[in-house]
Amino acid sequence: MLSKTRQIVLTALVLAALTIGAGSGCKKAQSDPFPASGAVAGWQKTDGPRTFAAKDLWQYIDGDAEHFIQAGVVSTSTADYTYQRQLEAAVDIHTMSSPDGARKILETGLTRDAKTIQLGDECVQYAQSISFRKGNTIVRIVAYESTPDTPQALLALAHGVESKL
Repeated sequence: MLSKTRQIVLTALVLAALTIGAGSGCKKAQSDPFPASGAVAGWQKTDGPRTFAAKDLWQYIDGDAEHFIQAGVVSTSTADYTYQRQLEAAVDIHTMSSPDGARKILETGLTRDAKTIQLGDECVQYAQSISFRKGNTIVRIVAYESTPDTPQALLALAHGVESKL
């Protein structure tokens, strides 16, 4: 039979092991949401990712950072891509504090030429950009040029990002 002290120590050790095991099992592993070069047909990553905390967001999107901060942005990551060496695009991934904040950002500035696409929880596409929300994340992909392939190419890249979120 174990002494009272040994029982307490053994119980404490078992509880500590269970707590550590439960804590590590519940954490979602952080993964890179940006597709690698070649992971999406025709797309190559050319730069990034770069990440900005909310307090530093003005360094990346000066002039509109306050709107994101008011909506609850936690951080923003960005990477640059090129499609078949003809089209350049930036992928911005904004992690918000809540899905409502992500929805607010997505709905800001919607115009009549926005095309609703089925991607993530909600998505809109324009001739040179695509934006979608998935949970508390908002993704914006903006092309710097317009070609006949731009809308389909952006959609393919968006699917590549969405599959990694």
